[in-house]
Amino acid sequence: MSYDLKEVCKDIRCDIMTCIGHLGVGHIGGCLSVVEALAVLYFKEMNIDPKNPKMEGRDRFICSKGHAGPAVYATLANRGYFDKKELLTLNQGGTNLPSHCDMNRTTGIDMTTGSLGQGFSCAVGVALGSKLRKDGATIYAMIGDGESQEGQIWEAAMFAAAKKLDNLIAFTDYNKLQIDGSCEQVNDVAPLAEKWAAFGWNVIDVEDGNDVEQVEEAVSHAKLGIGSGKPTMIILNTLKGCGVQWIVDLGAGNHNCPVSEEQAEAAIREIRGED
Repeated sequence: MSYDLKEVCKDIRCDIMTCIGHLGVGHIGGCLSVVEALAVLYFKEMNIDPKNPKMEGRDRFICSKGHAGPAVYATLANRGYFDKKELLTLNQGGTNLPSHCDMNRTTGIDMTTGSLGQGFSCAVGVALGSKLRKDGATIYAMIGDGESQEGQIWEAAMFAAAKKLDNLIAFTDYNKLQIDGSCEQVNDVAPLAEKWAAFGWNVIDVEDGNDVEQVEEAVSHAKLGIGSGKPTMIILNTLKGCGVQWIVDLGAGNHNCPVSEEQAEAAIREIRGED
């Protein structure tokens, strides 16, 4: 089945706004910045079956920047893993959709994440396991730029290259902001491309990580590296809060911020181009 990925991105963004607006607060900026990558993976590239979420040999996605969980949930709901009504239970008592991804509670989540750096190590382990099983799966992971200040990221990167995990394709959400300010001011991770190349990875630098066509092209190119003996890092130059101007204007303040239902409704109109 073929999807209009630009429309899928709008749907995902609207559902992110709906669930965080209903809750009243959330990690909105970093959810909105990863939408294009999620749309490309779940609606075009990944070998998955929402009706059989534990399918053997399926591709897997691990969101190491766990605070983007609501974006993953919105994507899964749009892909048919569970009813969209569940999105309104985000981070509430008894929910199957906790703030950070939990594989034991949410249908379609392949790895529990939250403590920054650990999800990426898990992704490397899953990729190694897939290699040993020879199941043909491609393992995808998303890390943050602030998260890239964690030493664990680079230990995992070194291990993945040493084990020639060419079935691992990772993304960096390089929106250049983190909770305490700009990455440059807090602990600069630049130059990212050169760092990943030095660690033995193929590197693809996407000029606009919120352009779905550029992301599509990058993932297609990355998949050509399967069999090369090298994992691939796709650096997505994104805009934190992309799609909703008032959230973008908050800068680092949009990392985790209040969102009223009225603000969410206005944001949805903006995303849909109705204003």
